[in-house]
Order: sequence, then structure tokens, then C-alpha cells
Amino acid sequence: MPAPGLKDVLKHQEAEERERALRALLMRPLMPAGDPALELVRRHAGYLRDWFGRETGWNLQVERQCARLYKRPAALDDATRGLPEFDQGRYVLLCLACAVLERAESQITLRTLGERLLEAAADPDLAACGFVFTLESARERRSLVAVCRLLLELGALTRVAGDEEGYVNQSGDVLYDVHRRVLARLPAGTRGASLIAMTQADLLLDGRLAALVDEYIPDSPDGKRMALRHRLARRLLDDPVLYHDELSPEEREYLVSQRGPLAHRLAHATGLTAELRAEGLALVDGDGELSDKHLPAVGTEAHATLLVAEHLARTARAEPARIHSLHELAGYLRSAGDRYGRFWRKDAREAGAEVQLATEAVNRLEALRLVRRLENGAQALPALHRYAISVPLT
Repeated sequence: MPAPGLKDVLKHQEAEERERALRALLMRPLMPAGDPALELVRRHAGYLRDWFGRETGWNLQVERQCARLYKRPAALDDATRGLPEFDQGRYVLLCLACAVLERAESQITLRTLGERLLEAAADPDLAACGFVFTLESARERRSLVAVCRLLLELGALTRVAGDEEGYVNQSGDVLYDVHRRVLARLPAGTRGASLIAMTQADLLLDGRLAALVDEYIPDSPDGKRMALRHRLARRLLDDPVLYHDELSPEEREYLVSQRGPLAHRLAHATGLTAELRAEGLALVDGDGELSDKHLPAVGTEAHATLLVAEHLARTARAEPARIHSLHELAGYLRSAGDRYGRFWRKDAREAGAEVQLATEAVNRLEALRLVRRLENGAQALPALHRYAISVPLT
């Protein structure tokens, strides 16, 4: 076989670079300056912009300070998504901090940011909703630090001097550079929240979320097919598994005829492996880079989750529709602790800890689309069967 020519080598290198840039944007839709993949994104910006626009309908903007892929979710009712350790109060604080920083100078101290947040948090409408922020407790100061560290990770802030822990302990301060161009790229909606509040003030939370990402769909057969393709591609790139029974009739009809070509295009561009099953479709990442949750993984909670997954998968072979209560799963982990507890943290072996372990296991499995959470427990989904342990062959 003749050796590949220079043209073939360059073409292969270009394809690899485009795949790496595309995967990097899926992992970090807001990519700040200093990110090692930003140069690749800049180099292949035209290709990436066309690919995302054609396959998902997501817009990509590439600037000197950052690259922003405006990902929009295919579904708004997924309660498993969100920032780690961010509750409702921290999300409100994040929005207020962004509003303060948008009006701030090019540099700001953490203490000054906190003082201005106190003024913003005094809004009567926020108080009426039960939001209180005083900075008097270490817990509130730690919440502010968590928001700042998120903005540091996103590239909206850069630490110039100081340490956040000193601020929490009231023994120091921090100086930040504010990158307003990156800050302006944080919202990914099609319309501003303030515009929705002014024009559609009667909408409840679900309606406002839908209005934030509402997109124009041409009233034509081609326009509707394009919207279907975009919704399905978004779900495949965002979710571990796409189940047929969760789709609308129109989506199922489209997928019946197009799932092969659709899966091939997405897998070819992203380096993922397409799995086409009777129950649904998945794009599997063998390297585990594109997932924020992994199974198996290291740690007590991850081990407990794997034990619960194997237990549910084994039971589902005989009773596919069985619903397992949290009490039952906690009891299973309590008995499993007799065998595996020596590998767990000390506090996880204490009486009653199995309830929290079972809760976290179900949360992780739900986020991976391996179980369905119901009011009275959890039910195994088809993809969970890969965690069943078969009888050894002799």
C-alpha cells in the first residue's frame, strides 16, 4: 500500500482538529481567552459555525476574548441539569452579580461587589419572593465566593490579587479584572429576560423559560422538518440516551426514517459512537470527556450508585416495570455495606447513611437517563441493562 501523500495527511489533520474543536465547544460552550482549544476554534470557525447552524440550529460567535456557542436545550423540564451546589438563592445571586459587574469599572474588589449586591438585593420584589441576602453569615459570604469562582472559571473575571477564603473569614479581600465582553456572552436566550418581563409579565416560570429560548420556525414542510432535526440533534448531543417513548409522534416519525443518517452525521463529526437500539438511540463517548457525570467512577457515592445500578438491572430482567422505593434501595445498600463497607468512607458506614447514599444514587442514575424517577420510587430504563452482571461462562 503506498504511503499517504501530503494532501491526505493535511486533510486527516484538519479533520482531527475540527473534531477536537467541536468537542471542546460542546464541553465548554463559553470558551474564554487562555483556553487551549480556543486557537483551534478560531482556525476552524467557519466550518464550526456552518456545522452547528445546519445540524443543531445553534449560533456560534468567535471573538478575540472568547468563543460562545449559544446552546439551547431541547427540553426545559429536565430537573437533573444545573450547576453543582447551586440552589435557587445562588442562581439569584449569580444574576445580581452579573448585573452589578455589567455596570462596574474594569476592576472591582470582592468587598465592593458584595456591598453593591446588598443594594441590589434590597429590591422589594426580591424580598416579596423570599430572597434575603445580608452577607452577615459565613454561609452567605461563601455563596458569593461560589458565584465569583464560577465567573472566574467562565472567564468573566480574572483574579489579580487576594484570596476568596480570606474574604469568607473576614480577614482579606480580592481584586478582579472584569471582562465585560465575556460577561455579555453569558445569556444564551433568544430574547432578553427584561423584554419578556415587560411584554409578557403574566407568564409563569415555565412560560418565561419557554419565551427565553423561543425560536422562529418557518410555517412550511421544510421548516418543520428542520426544526425536528434540530430538536433531535440537540437531545442526542446533550443527553446520554434518547428514548423513542419520550418523543412526540412527529419526532418519532422523523426518527424512523432518518435516525441512521442523523446518527452517522453527528457521530462522524464528534468522534462519538452511535448505538441504535429498539428502545432508542445514543451517542456514546468512549473517552468519557463529554459527560459531567460518570459511571463507574471513584468514591463512595459512585460505588454505591454502581451497586444500585446492578441491583436494578438484575431485577428488571424479570420485572421490567417494577418500581423500587427509596426505602427498598436504602435497605439494599445497608445489606451491601456488610460486604463492601470497608471500602467506603467512615461516615457512609454509620446507621442511617444508606438513605442519603440511595438518594444520591438515584439522582445520578436519573441524570444519566438510566432510571425514571416516579412519585413512589425509581424505575429502570432500558439502557440500565448494560450494568447487569451475567453468569460467568465456563
